Amino acid sequence: MNLTISGHHVEVTPAMRSYVTTKLDRITRHFDQVVDVKVLLSVENEKEKERRQHAECNIHVKGNDMFAQTAHSDLYAAIDELMDKLDRQVVRHKDRIQSHSHSAPKRLM
Repeated sequence: MNLTISGHHVEVTPAMRSYVTTKLDRITRHFDQVVDVKVLLSVENEKEKERRQHAECNIHVKGNDMFAQTAHSDLYAAIDELMDKLDRQVVRHKDRIQSHSHSAPKRLM
């Protein structure tokens, strides 16, 4: 799994990097065919304090690309919301893949 964590108008500290990787473990636990993950953490220069911290992520899994973004006043809370959204998308993708197997028809006697 290729992991890229970058920051826009914010320095990505080792604490942020470890927090993102521990949260990503939940996604890889549900679906292990994750090929590439790109996380972008940014701080917008808005006048209001609400929803200044943005987190967005692109995940490339086998057969699909997923994208999610969140905004919050706290960057760690934005990362939490982002991972919740991505986890739901990954579980839904995994269910779609597994639901396409059909059972054998019953014998008619």
